[in-house]
Amino acid sequence: MKRFPFICVFTFAFLLASNAQSDTLRFEPSEEETDSVEYELIVIDPGYESYLVSQPPMEFYSKQYYENWNYRYVTEWNHRHMAPLQYGDIYEVYIDYRPDIDYGLKLNYRLYHYFRFFEKENGVDLLPEKVF
Repeated sequence: MKRFPFICVFTFAFLLASNAQSDTLRFEPSEEETDSVEYELIVIDPGYESYLVSQPPMEFYSKQYYENWNYRYVTEWNHRHMAPLQYGDIYEVYIDYRPDIDYGLKLNYRLYHYFRFFEKENGVDLLPEKVF
């Protein structure tokens, strides 16, 4: 039951394509009447929002900073997702994060801090060589 919130962690409003595979997370845009594209990350894990409030403001780092770290985190996450016998089954969802898509500062900020929150809560180090 502890993993149930984790399964829901990457629930995105307006982002899941109807033809997406059940084990693949796709970041799909929602086009508003103004033709603007907006992405949103909704994290259901208990404690995440409290953790996020305790972090520096979104503008503390640049969007490129968050994108670079997210790309590295997602790459390692997906590697661990594909090897559950080696890493366990806590990496239940494949993340389809594409560096050629502009997800915006807010989503990149929230995703970056989700990875940091996940490391803290689960006692794992996704990127052991990182220096902040």
